[in-house]
Amino acid sequence: MKKILITGGAGFIGSNFANIHKEEYKIVVLDTLFLGDKENLDEHENITFIEGDACLPSDLDACLEVLGGSVDFVVHFAGTSSQPMFNGDGFAWGYTNAISSFVHTLEWARKNGAQKFLYASTSSLYANNPLPLVETQVVAPPNHYAVTKHVYEECSTCYNAVYPEMDIIGFRFMSVYGPNEEAKGVYANLISQFAWDIGRDLQPVIYGDGTQTRDFTNVKDVVQGITLAMTSSKKLGADVFNIGLGKSTSLNDIVDALNKAFGKNITPKYIENPIKEAYIQDQYADISKIQNILGFNPSVSLEVGIQDQVDNLRLEKVRKTSSDDFR
Repeated sequence: MKKILITGGAGFIGSNFANIHKEEYKIVVLDTLFLGDKENLDEHENITFIEGDACLPSDLDACLEVLGGSVDFVVHFAGTSSQPMFNGDGFAWGYTNAISSFVHTLEWARKNGAQKFLYASTSSLYANNPLPLVETQVVAPPNHYAVTKHVYEECSTCYNAVYPEMDIIGFRFMSVYGPNEEAKGVYANLISQFAWDIGRDLQPVIYGDGTQTRDFTNVKDVVQGITLAMTSSKKLGADVFNIGLGKSTSLNDIVDALNKAFGKNITPKYIENPIKEAYIQDQYADISKIQNILGFNPSVSLEVGIQDQVDNLRLEKVRKTSSDDFR
């Protein structure tokens, strides 16, 4: 049985990845529980949770011991996961946490014989580039969070040139939603935040007029894309792929879809957009690269994904209840 280390694996995407693959792989999850929750992980003999920090080589080595001294794949989700984490006093911590966890885990993976290192980049790198967003576009990171992901990509290219035996593959996620976001609180995806509000009969808060669009992508399809890269026999080097649904949906349409799923009719509260610089108005991905190279095919429609989100709400576990704080 092959072995996977998932850093940040008790968080949103990491826990979904672990739970989907628990029958096929021996999995160790490393997480500080800052934005994660052990209860996101299924209880299974193939999943071992270790509370620790990917910034610390000693904590990574503790994972190696549980894995029996070797690892096949490392999936890196640890580190800061959104721009608001860099605000105020979080500025220096955000950079340190993101970059330190990445370089320490990357070096650890190579030294311990990992075949592939797979990591989360972000569609925020594209800012307001022309649509559809395609990997060949020139990117200019619009915020600190995107800068750290750009560092990941550039570091991977340089590192792979020196150590080509280990593939280092990045994924520019679009707007990912799905189960297990409760521990993220105000840092969660808009679909989750709107669902938490409507589930409590509160008005979801929308910046501006709600016509802005996102490429809302179910976490199951994110797991699908990463898995295809992980299991591919192709030599991928230090490549980067978009993962998205390949279509855009407005925030107004998301609220309408959630109301339909709940059987409610709660109108949103519109407020002036407080983000004056680098606000991303519209987004959707060109996914032809990952389709052509890896055979990716989005499998969860937005309607089905939203109904699943509503059916699996865990409102009692949400750390913060209002969507007023983060867009």
